Amino acid sequence: MARVSSILIYPDREQPGQTLETSYVSREGLDGDRRKKSPVHLVAVGDYIDLHPRANLIVDIESEALHALVGRRLRIGSVELDVTSLAGDCAGVYAGVPVPGDVSVGDEVLVGVSSE
Repeated sequence: MARVSSILIYPDREQPGQTLETSYVSREGLDGDRRKKSPVHLVAVGDYIDLHPRANLIVDIESEALHALVGRRLRIGSVELDVTSLAGDCAGVYAGVPVPGDVSVGDEVLVGVSSE
């Protein structure tokens, strides 16, 4: 079972990320995060340690398993994410936010669920 191991936001382009314990995730992304290519960027913990991407949610999952979630809906805390694509030029995947909500470190990543 995968869980969120870290939550980060990047308010300013040239500054390092800020680590949070909990964040509200709106349709535009995590509160306080600058807007990027996608509302949410998820990365496997091993890729984050090795590659240091500007990810929002670091998940304790293997990279291949995370990549396999493209096209799936996830629930993490009370937020639901649609995993839309591989991140492209960096590690991880991008996700949209069809159902805003709160996410916290330690929340379980549930696959294929929807409140709609």
